Amino acid sequence: MASRPERLLRGNDSPLSASFLELFFDLAFVLALSQLAAHLLHDLTLPGALRTALLLAGVWWIWVTTTWFADWYDPESPAVRWLLVGSALGSLLAGVAIPQALDGRGLLFAGAYVSVHVARGVVTAVSLRGHPRQSRALRILCWFSVSAVPWLAGGFLPEWRVPLWLLALAIDFTGPRLGWPTPLMGRTGRQELHLAGEHFAERYQQIMIIALGELVLVAGLSYADTRLDLSQTVAFLLVFATAILIGLLYVTPAGQRLGPAIEHADPARLGVITGYLHLVMIAGLVVTAVGAELSIAHPMRTGDTTAVLVILSGPMLFLVGRILFSAAIHRRLSWPRVAALLVLAASAAVLRLPLLAVSAVATGVVLVVVVLDHAGIRSYRHQAGA
Repeated sequence: MASRPERLLRGNDSPLSASFLELFFDLAFVLALSQLAAHLLHDLTLPGALRTALLLAGVWWIWVTTTWFADWYDPESPAVRWLLVGSALGSLLAGVAIPQALDGRGLLFAGAYVSVHVARGVVTAVSLRGHPRQSRALRILCWFSVSAVPWLAGGFLPEWRVPLWLLALAIDFTGPRLGWPTPLMGRTGRQELHLAGEHFAERYQQIMIIALGELVLVAGLSYADTRLDLSQTVAFLLVFATAILIGLLYVTPAGQRLGPAIEHADPARLGVITGYLHLVMIAGLVVTAVGAELSIAHPMRTGDTTAVLVILSGPMLFLVGRILFSAAIHRRLSWPRVAALLVLAASAAVLRLPLLAVSAVATGVVLVVVVLDHAGIRSYRHQAGA
């Protein structure tokens, strides 16, 4: 019979598919993405974009660490189930706080973030008493306890909130890459950081679908608030096409090879780096959703430089993350994607067209990349089969 600590850990015979509570936890991320898009839309400036990025990084790190947690621990264990429920509640509260997180609700955002990480660390460290994996839980708890200080201090000190939260995020994002080194305990070993590639790849695909769903939802709600004339209808269809194309661009081919890549790579490298790169891609989808709302609501507006930058920046950010994602897995660059990135950047500098035309340019560039990707895959398969 397995000991109590052993029952907490995910066994070799545990199913690798996402559990019901993991999918339930994802629902809280829907609110956060919606709130982040609204936050950016209400402050379309560079400082506003950076503030939105700060908040996105916070809620994203709750998702990433919860996914690691669900990969290491048995989702059928009662303690794990309750911690997943608590993580969902914490994510939901962080999402509620987002509109005023840098004003009056800073303590709610920071408190929700810290509570998720510290509670999870305390429960796992106590439950694993006497087990070799307790040291991993203790190291992680130590790092999140340290970052909790600037998180909570920022919640109490509005004038210092941004620099304190940036410091806290730097601590949280650096910890796993270094193996959470802790005095008297050293670093977490490679085997302790091992991730089930199939489970992790599935979870990333699920969260990308949710982010794409937010894009489609924004497009639908924005279109519903218009007069449904021809230009607005075309703008809506372009956004819908962009969502489909971005989804295809994600899964082909690196997205399909992520599982085996994580399984056989150094988890301290690829397992962590993919978390950073998916943050960039998710940020691209949030910006794309804001651009969708602008293009659908005002398709014939001309000369709005800010709106043009937003519409083109969304696909650009996604492409940056996607290019680096492929490079991390295959250790090579996709030159069609790099060229597309340059075309979008140049377009942002020179285009003075109606927003509908700008949206068409963005969709067209992503379409060309998808076509070239699929042509390259077919050519590779043909050569391999020859």
